[in-house]
This record gives sequence, C-alpha cells and structure tokens, in this order.
Amino acid sequence: MKKYKITVLVLMLLIAFVSCKRNTATTSINNTKIAYQCPMKCEGEKTFTIEGSCAVCKMDLKPLASSSQKTSSKVVSNEISDESIFNLTSQWNTEEGNVIKLKDLKGKTLVMVMIYTTCKAACPRLVADMRNIEKQIPKKYNKNLRYVLVSIDPETDTPARLKIFAKENLMDDEHWTFLQGTKTSVREFANVLAVKYKQISPLDFSHSNIISVFNPQGELVHQQEGLGVDNKETVSKIIETVQK
Repeated sequence: MKKYKITVLVLMLLIAFVSCKRNTATTSINNTKIAYQCPMKCEGEKTFTIEGSCAVCKMDLKPLASSSQKTSSKVVSNEISDESIFNLTSQWNTEEGNVIKLKDLKGKTLVMVMIYTTCKAACPRLVADMRNIEKQIPKKYNKNLRYVLVSIDPETDTPARLKIFAKENLMDDEHWTFLQGTKTSVREFANVLAVKYKQISPLDFSHSNIISVFNPQGELVHQQEGLGVDNKETVSKIIETVQK
C-alpha cells in the first residue's frame, strides 16, 4: 500500500511538472511580439507592430526575426532578398515594345539611371556619363551587364520615342534597355532609389542625378551622385560586382 501511494505521488508530480512547462511555453509564445519593417527600409530602421504596406514604396512590410530566433536559427538566404528591387511587381514597357517586370533582369549586374528624353539640361549629361562608364568596362562583361534608363515622364516617353532616343544616342545594343512605366510605378521605383523629381512644366522636370549599381540579385551596391563626376569608383564597383 505504501509503495502504491508513493507511485501515485510521483505520477502527480510528473503531471504537474509537464503542465507547468506547457503553460510556460504558451506564455512565452503569446508574449513574443512580431515587428514589421519595409524591406527597402524607406523609413530607415522604423518598425511597425501590425502588418501592412510601406507608406513610401507601397511594398508589403516584412516580419523581423526576434533576437532569440537570430541567435538560435541559421539564416537561410532566399533567391531574392527583402532588399532586392525584384520584389517590386510593377510592369514596364521596353523600347522594343516588350512588357517586363524588374525581376526579368535578374542574373545581370544592373547600372540604372532615371531620365526623360525631352530634357535639355541634366539628362544629356547623365546619358553621357552612362556612355562614359560603359566605354570603360571591358566588352567581355557586356553579356552579364545591363544598362537601364528609366523614364520619369511615361506619358511622353513611349516605347517608340525611347527607341528613337536609344538610336540617336548610340545606346541600342543588346546590353542597353529603356523602360517606360506608369506614374505610380515610376514614383515607386524613384522612392526606392532615393531619386527625387518634380514636374515643373508640361515637358520639364527637376530631378536628382543618381546612377545606381545593383548586383545580379537586385540589391543596391553603389550609387554615384552628380554630373560629370569622377566615375572611377563606379567603374571599379561594376567590374567587381560582375566578376562575383
């Protein structure tokens, strides 16, 4: 009888212990708060407590791993990271009349700039800077490179107009691409690149002068700001990126 009582007591203690562990685990899970952040970090390190979309680039906010998850779990890199421009889902028209998404450019090092074809001031110099950069890159890398010019005036810069502009500026080889989007997609893309622009007349815009370099996964690796600046660092970064 004494042994029976001891056995029952041990069983009760075990049941109480298991129940306590379960309650502790449940409480721990319930107390874990999930933070969300824009994958492009348009507002820096700002986080949100509920799901939604970024007020700047309109991309879905992504959940951040907790500190415990970061230390105990091995980070697995996705084919497209949260920082990649290939997460943007907007469609674009090329100068050839093809409809693409930015992720269709995946696998190539991208050198990108935003211009408009009727510009008579800064854009011709940006175009000259792009051609100057292209001339300094060994031709053997062209198959793994794409120079992309995105119009900030989609109403005027139709695919046909972009095609003419490409030929006029000797930028119609296969490694050159011109893109026409919508007002919304252009603004979204400009926000990601930190390019500012504003229409000041029916055919004129004021805008930032930035050339951006992206790796084959669509992640920003370098930016050159200004007109006619020393582009040695940009050229070096392009070669370094295309060789990886």
